[in-house]
Amino acid sequence: QVQLVESGGGLVQAGGSLRLSCAASGRTFGYYVMGWFRQGPGKEREIVATITLSGSSTYFPDSVKGRFTISRDNAKNIVYLQMNDLKPEDTAVYYCAQSRGGPIASTRSYAYWGQGTQVTVSS
Repeated sequence: QVQLVESGGGLVQAGGSLRLSCAASGRTFGYYVMGWFRQGPGKEREIVATITLSGSSTYFPDSVKGRFTISRDNAKNIVYLQMNDLKPEDTAVYYCAQSRGGPIASTRSYAYWGQGTQVTVSS
């Protein structure tokens, strides 16, 4: 098993930036696709970003493309989500997760999840 712990969330005004970190313990996640998801109030959990082992292939939905970036440090077992130009619609609990295979944008493809970190963007 892998334990994932997110950090870096908080309260920020619109237009600001935050960097989220996900630290892994137990088995390394360096050989797995990693993803960030979020769940806003009254909404279903949705994909935010994914990254492959090399870091050369990433995915972002249109809602965050151009504002968010994802990176990983396999040696340190840390994955990052850099969020710029934050908007109130970005308010949500953000989760990192490790894939077990399958479509990278599907929550069902991820076997391990962190506890989540709250991001609140004020207008």
